[in-house]
Formats: sequence, C-alpha cells, structure tokens
Amino acid sequence: MDEPKSNKEPNSQSHPFAWDYLDSDLTELILSHLPIRSIVRSAAVCKLWHSIVTGAAFASRVSAAKRPWFFLYGQNNIFSKNNQAFAFDPEADEWIKLPISLFPFPSSQEESFIGSGGFFFTTTSSRFSYAPILGGAWRQTSPLRFSRCNPLVGVFDSGSGFESGSGFCRFIVVGGVRFIGGLVDIEDRLAVEIYNPNSDSWDLCPPLPADFRSGNSSQWLSSALFRGKFYVFGINSFFVSAFDLNNHFWSEVQTLRPPGVLFSFLISCQDQLVLAGLCNSPRGPTFNLWKIDEKTMEFSEIAIMPQELLYCLFDSDEDDKLASLKCVGLGNLIYVFNEEHHRNYPACMCEISSGKCSWRRVPNLMVPGNRFHKVISFCSTIPLGNILRGAGEEFGPGQAIH
Repeated sequence: MDEPKSNKEPNSQSHPFAWDYLDSDLTELILSHLPIRSIVRSAAVCKLWHSIVTGAAFASRVSAAKRPWFFLYGQNNIFSKNNQAFAFDPEADEWIKLPISLFPFPSSQEESFIGSGGFFFTTTSSRFSYAPILGGAWRQTSPLRFSRCNPLVGVFDSGSGFESGSGFCRFIVVGGVRFIGGLVDIEDRLAVEIYNPNSDSWDLCPPLPADFRSGNSSQWLSSALFRGKFYVFGINSFFVSAFDLNNHFWSEVQTLRPPGVLFSFLISCQDQLVLAGLCNSPRGPTFNLWKIDEKTMEFSEIAIMPQELLYCLFDSDEDDKLASLKCVGLGNLIYVFNEEHHRNYPACMCEISSGKCSWRRVPNLMVPGNRFHKVISFCSTIPLGNILRGAGEEFGPGQAIH
C-alpha cells in the first residue's frame, strides 16, 4: 500500500527543489556559517540565495561575526610584475591568491602600503589614498600636513575610539619618516593627523613622544587600537605610549619588556592587550605571549609557542635568522611568520578562547611566493558588502591556493 502523499519528506534525491522547503531565515542562518568566499559564490546559485546574500543586514551581520583574515603583500622594488598578495581565511583554513590589480604598484621608495580596519592605504609624499579591502575604488584624500613614508595607520569609529565597525570611520596616521632631497629625515617625529572622510579634512594632533624619535616608522613600531586609545610600541626599544582618540593627548612613555625578550609586538586581542615576543631562555629561543594590564602596563605570561612550531619558522637559532620573525593579530587570533623567503614564508597561529591558547601550523603557500624586497603583513576584518559590490568576480573557482 502506498504511503500517504502528505507524509512524504522531501530530500535531495527525490525532490530537486528540497531547499525550497526551508524557511528563508533558516537558509540565511546556514549560509552565514559558510566561509566568506563560499558565501560570495552562493549568491550565483539562485534568486533566493542572491537576495539573502546581497542584503545589507546579512552582509553586516556576517562581516561582524567572521574572524579576521591574515594578509601578506610582497613588493619587488625592481620589477613590480613580481609583486604578489595572499590572504589566509582561518575559517576555510585556506590561502587565497589575491589579484594584484587590487593593489597599487609602488612608484618610488617614498611610497608605502598599509592595511588596517577593513581598508587598504597608500602614502606617497604628501598624498594619502584608501580603498575598502577587496572591493571599491581608490580614493585620494586632501594632502597630509606632513609628507611621510611607512607610518602607522589605524581605523576607528567616530566618538567611540574602537576599531571600525558599522559606524562612521576616521583614520589616524602616526609617525613614519619623510624624505628631504631623496634622503630620509629620521629626526622628524611628524605630528599625528586624523582624517575625517565626511569633510575630507585632516586634524593636526601632538606628535609621537620624543622617545620614539630614533625609530618612528612602521618598520620599527607596532600599534594596537584598544578601548579608545591608539597604542604605539617600539618593537626593539620596548617603549610604549597611548594616544587618547577622544581627547588627543599621549600618555607617559613607559618601558614594557619582560625578562629575556629580544623583540616583541603589541596586539589588541579581543578584550585584552597582548604582547608577543621572542625570548632567550636556558633551553633555547621561545616565543611567548603576555597579557598586559592597560592601566599599569604590568604583564603576565599566558602562553608559549610549542618548540616544534617555532623551529618550523626558521633554519637556525642565529640572531639574524630570528630577527626575520614577525607577528600580527586581531580578534582572537595571533599569527607569527617568517618574512624571509625561507620555506615560502611559513606561519603559525594561536587562537585565544576562554583564557586558553591553542597553537597550530598555518597551511603552506602551495603557489611559490617570489622573493621580495619588502613584505607587508596585517590582519583585518573583511567587509562582505564591499566584496559583493566590488570584487566578487575575483573569488571564483581557481583563485584559492590548495
């Protein structure tokens, strides 16, 4: 006897349109759990999925929930055609080779490229340009008051000081070096400037404290946006100071150096400041993480990278090899990598969750990376809406590095 028609359950084999039986809210929930590149592809499946994925509310919610990507951008000062760019999506656990057309080619040694808070930035002499990450046209701002190369750049919501979300963003530009007659002027600290995209205007603020004078570019400094302040930290000098984004003043310069640290980086990691650095110890070099008290600048160790992971990042424990290790992070992820070509830029990551730290190796770049004169690295949130509007076609099949 045949089963009553009303009791039949649709399935992918007996019913070609089984997805039509899902509530649109459930479909939206399922799509939101996909990696970003898969979400972009899903918009081409059917009209319903396209309407869900391209909706402003969905894009905003997904962008806020997704973990930030890790970017590597390599510059060749002689042949710009050898420039390459890669991004690592931690949710898909894959590298994506980015179209180099998304990035500007450096026209001279005075041009620098930076990424932060959902934007790409370039500075050239007194010019400053920006574009949404992975989508949208480049825009040039009104001239900076001070020409500068390799500055620190941060993105924060107006009035809140937190890293950019869905509100009105402003850009802070700190430090850098300027060129006079083709020579670098390392004595000029350069005043802090804050850009208002709404009025296309720059506010001039007090310069970086004089303690940072001998190393005031992004090559020697790391920065972190945390609770309304823009922290600047000397990678080798260990000086730290914080700029109040609402009241526009610098805190007193302090020294932040746990015992045995050779060099370190300051990172804003969820609800805490984290210091990550390479140490000398009786058993050899170690890479440690410390939680930093924002009020006292006191530190407490929270994790040590497993030795086998650390040794995967360099050939030997010679000082010149160790110095090529770099560290960036955002959200609950911290990445440590070797910016030299050794083993095609190996990297590992630490995920901090509920007070626990979990380390693992990042998959290798399967497409060979060129040798670069300069490697720029950063972590950033990924605005899904920008990709859908500007560069969705760049993330089709064949772009991922498997």
